[in-house]
Order: sequence, then structure tokens, then C-alpha cells
Amino acid sequence: MDAAGTMHHVIGRGIERGEIFRGKRDREDFLARLGRIVEEGQATCFAWVLIPNHVHLLLRTGETPLARLMRRLLTGYAVSFNLRHQRSGHLFQNRYKSIVCEEEAYVLELIRYIHLNCIRAGLVKDMHALDRYRWSGHSVLMGYEDRPWQAKDEVLSYFGRRQGAAKKKYRQFVSEGISLGRRQDLIGGVQRLTRGERDGDARRRWDNRILGSEAFIERLLAEEEGIIHERDLLKRRRIKVEDLMNFIGKQFGVTKEEIQGGSQRRVVARARSVFCYVGTKRLGLTGVELSQALGLTPAAINYAVARGKEFLWKKKEVEEGMIKYLKNLTTSP
Repeated sequence: MDAAGTMHHVIGRGIERGEIFRGKRDREDFLARLGRIVEEGQATCFAWVLIPNHVHLLLRTGETPLARLMRRLLTGYAVSFNLRHQRSGHLFQNRYKSIVCEEEAYVLELIRYIHLNCIRAGLVKDMHALDRYRWSGHSVLMGYEDRPWQAKDEVLSYFGRRQGAAKKKYRQFVSEGISLGRRQDLIGGVQRLTRGERDGDARRRWDNRILGSEAFIERLLAEEEGIIHERDLLKRRRIKVEDLMNFIGKQFGVTKEEIQGGSQRRVVARARSVFCYVGTKRLGLTGVELSQALGLTPAAINYAVARGKEFLWKKKEVEEGMIKYLKNLTTSP
């Protein structure tokens, strides 16, 4: 559920509800990092808000996976924050929360919900103060702050062609959301019809990772279940790691021995990364198994998996070849 073009509502919280922003310098540091990562990762940022102990982001991913974007953002910021405030240890609570969102149906509701966090949290009293509150994407949309990396024009285009009129309509839309209060339905945890447990004549289960229509949720879960089913079949057939390595090597014109070796030649490193990604995603191999097969550290394996995933998103024909190869293995007698 992390394909390019997917919209995510991301929430990062301080450990034990502690502060992650203590002052202006912290906030500017975080936003500078966010801006660079959004631009370099070719992501789109629609909305954001910095609360003292947590942060909300609404992002549409580009070629770089969300996990890689967030790992770089949160890790880099945490290191900087700890040095600045002479502290040590984790800054953020576990892993950030990410909700995959159906863009067409929810983008405007989420933009409004995220920016109104400032009023709900008591950081500002009313819309007039929110307009000028610099630690929210709302002030950018209203023209009081300049954050070039925020998708200002795209958001305002939903409200009209002329920017002045669009701002007024957008502001009115946000203002009307104040009376709606906390929108639990926008942060997951809603019971949906899925391929899960039976409840009378319907099939339902809780899934707080997805926000969208029944058709949208069904499609995402079906894709995920298809991959899991394929992985189980491949495991039962005991597909050898060497066979996958040989196949991938042929696609890149390198040998299995080169993939297993320490060569940093671009084509070899690329083949190795694709092997790591396909091995984890499609064969369910663990980091330990990949470390044993390649002689790499767990950190190097994680990096290779991310690189392999990014490469296959760019080279769809290569990914299609991998999928075809693995499907043939699951269907052959």
C-alpha cells in the first residue's frame, strides 16, 4: 500500500507524549528538512501542522517510498533535536502512523481537518489567528507564509481558477469545519466491509490503515492478500534463493557470484537491491536470511530493499517480468 501516487495522512508523536518542538528553531529545522525531502523525493505536500508533541502531514508519494522519506525526515530531525537540547534517546513514539487515503474522496476533508488541529489544540483561538499561524500549512494557503515545497496552487485549484476567489472559498470551507469537532472518521479505526471475518451476512473487520470507499479498500486489501497468497505458495514450493538470484542476475547481465560478492558496480548493486526487495516482498525472506545469502549487515539489507523497491517503481517492465516469473512458479506443476 505504498505505491507511487498514493496519498498518506501521516502522524508522528513524541515519545511518552513529550514535546518534539520546543521553539522556533526546532520548527524551522523540521520544516527545512521536510521541504528538502519532499522536493528531492518528488512527493506532494498538501497540508501540515506542527503541534508541540506531534505533527500531521498529508503527502502524496512520488518515486521515493513513504517509509524512506519518513525515516530520513524523522531520524535526521531527532539527531538534530537531541544535539540542540543536549538530550539522548528516542524522540518519536514507535513508528509514525500512516493512513492510506482515497484522494478524490478525502483530500479536501483531510486538508481542513489537519489545519484545524491548531484550533482544536488551543494553539490559536479563531480563524483570524489561524490565518497567520506560521506553523501550519493554512497560513501558506492564505498567503501569509511562503513554503515553496507546499502544493499551494494545487490545493487552491479545487476552489476556483482565480487565486483571490479561491482563497476566500477555501477559508470558508475550513471555517465551516470548526463546528464538526474531532473527526474520528478521518483518522482510521472505522469498521469496513472487507474480506475478513463474517458478521451476519456481511464480512467485516477493523482496519485503521485505510481511509476510503468500500471499493477502494477492497481493491487495496485484495492486492495485499494476493501478494501474501503468492508468497505462501512460493514458500510451500520451497523456491530456492539461488534460483531467484540466478533469474535476477540474468535480467541485469550479472552472475549470482557477483550479486553475492562485494562489488559496488552500479549494475551489480542494482541487481542486489532488486533481489533483496523481491526476496522480502514476494518470498517472505527475513533480514537474517538475506544477510546470510549476501553477507551484508541488517542495515545494509534495509537500505537495499528500499533501493530495489524504488528501482522497480521506475522500471515497470522489469517489475512485470519478476511478477510473471514468480507467478509461473506458483502455477507450474
